[in-house]
Amino acid sequence: MIRRLTPGQLVIASHNQGKVREIRDLLSPYGVEPVSAGELGLPEPEETGTTFAENALLKAQASAAGSGLVALADDSGLIVDALGGMPGVYTADWAEQATYEGGPGRDWYMAMGKVEGKLVALGSDAARTARFVCTLAIAWPDGHHQIYEGKVEGELTWPPRGTLGFGYDPVFVPQGHQQTFAELDPAAKHAMSHRADAFAKLVAEALT
Repeated sequence: MIRRLTPGQLVIASHNQGKVREIRDLLSPYGVEPVSAGELGLPEPEETGTTFAENALLKAQASAAGSGLVALADDSGLIVDALGGMPGVYTADWAEQATYEGGPGRDWYMAMGKVEGKLVALGSDAARTARFVCTLAIAWPDGHHQIYEGKVEGELTWPPRGTLGFGYDPVFVPQGHQQTFAELDPAAKHAMSHRADAFAKLVAEALT
């Protein structure tokens, strides 16, 4: 049975501020009051799933259980055709942990370089087609859950371009465009992204 989200607090099961900001922007028209797992001091569960859906549900259920509130989690990643779908569910793991002025984080430039290095090793004929996939999981404290998946097709470019996105955005050019996700105005990116696609499905079923 499909449940609908009601106005009020909703936990965003993430400590990634870029992701939290995007999700807040997408939810803002619907009377939902997002609060991040990081703001509530909830721990990040180990992502042991082998699919985006498994990891999204694991995170959503952990935040719902820890807060007593409905929780929304996103698990997303980059799928590169020439690399057999890698990095896939290990997208974040390819960005090794590093320490910055503002504290610990991930070295996304290293991750982008790792993808490019593997493509170069395959030769100049290697396909650069790729897609971002996003799976959203909503979990209620009583165990009920719902899952939505979105994607956006595109190609990889090198070197990285733009400063407006996060993660692999500077090397991803969405289909039909010349600018990378990190060069596009955030509103334009939100309108076409894998996260927007998944949210459109969530909104149609659970919010409108």
